[in-house]
Amino acid sequence: MKLRGNCPAKVDEKGRLKIPAVFLDELKEYGTSFYITSPTGESARIYPLKVWGEMEDKLAGKANSKEKRQFLMRTSYYGQVAELDGQGRVLLPAILREKALLRGDVAVLGIANYLEVMNDARVVDQMKNEPFTDENEDALGI
Repeated sequence: MKLRGNCPAKVDEKGRLKIPAVFLDELKEYGTSFYITSPTGESARIYPLKVWGEMEDKLAGKANSKEKRQFLMRTSYYGQVAELDGQGRVLLPAILREKALLRGDVAVLGIANYLEVMNDARVVDQMKNEPFTDENEDALGI
């Protein structure tokens, strides 16, 4: 799966996000169940349940560590399984909507095998305050 790009969207008053059409067909290839979570609470990550299950399997094979516990605690705290409804919407977890300021206009970013949903103003601020430099590009080797 290769999700890429940004598609502006809105979170409605009930906390539902309509998955942008540009991402929907690709996601549906993995089913209509998703795990919506965050390791930081600053954004929502929407993983097809199959992709999330593969991550859990990978983590299960790793030794217990502080990092593993922190990741699992946070992704459990913010996490919730969600089903795609007939209109292509998913309900974002209330605790995550509140923490990440996910209401109204949001940015839906394709990040390879999941979608990242962020408050639009927060995305712009983060890019401004944490610029991508030549050194960053060199570190990636691209």
